[in-house]
Amino acid sequence: MYLTEYHHHTDNSFDSKASMDEVCVEAVKRGINEICFTEHFSVNPHVPTYGHMNFERYFSQIDSAREKYKNNLVIKAGIELCEPHLMKHEYKQALQNFDFDFILGSVHNIQEVKLRKYMVEKDPIDVYHGYFKEVYYLVSEADIDVIAHLDLMKRYAIETKGNYEFDHFQDILKKILNKAIERGIGIEINTSGLSNMKILEAFPTMDILKLYQSLGGKILTIGSDSHRVETVGSHLNKALKMAKEAGFNYIYTFEKRKPKAVKIDN
Repeated sequence: MYLTEYHHHTDNSFDSKASMDEVCVEAVKRGINEICFTEHFSVNPHVPTYGHMNFERYFSQIDSAREKYKNNLVIKAGIELCEPHLMKHEYKQALQNFDFDFILGSVHNIQEVKLRKYMVEKDPIDVYHGYFKEVYYLVSEADIDVIAHLDLMKRYAIETKGNYEFDHFQDILKKILNKAIERGIGIEINTSGLSNMKILEAFPTMDILKLYQSLGGKILTIGSDSHRVETVGSHLNKALKMAKEAGFNYIYTFEKRKPKAVKIDN
């Protein structure tokens, strides 16, 4: 089985202390064949992901790791953009001189307010609807390859607001997924929720995966969203089982932002 890890952070991200080299060592130990480092980045000075990323340092590390592990691990250059449907000109300017293989788009803030604060004093329906509405804007406007952790809001809301019910949000989720398919944007199975004892499910749910597949969605990546060396590749085999159960026969890798299908072994 060709095992891919397409969502991992290192100390190039503001919220990680992981060394890229040490992550690569652990990835090889765990039988991962291909990894994409997807560091947080924003051009908005009012959100936490602004100002940390040093692109020269990042690409120097990528080049070094590719040379060092060329016989054991395929290494791709990626980035996770926060709210890339906003300030699009600024994003284009900031990224125009860099060759990324893969771009994730995420919603971590709504109207420059972190999700954890956005949900305060709102009822659960409004919390989740406001989040999914922002994801729809993201997929409608942003220059990205894949939507990161599509139902991320549950990470912050589940303890005080509860989880969302798929049936209540099926219409807007269908709009999101149809727009993604129309624009050639994929989704990921992000396994970080499987390690969270309050959630114990992936981002997104099986219901969303099955809906995406039924609508004709094909582009699907898997990633742990790990920020630590020791959790590289966590639950990736579970993600592959989820993909198969949802009706997918392929997951995808990217090179210079072009998707490539990889058969899921039985």
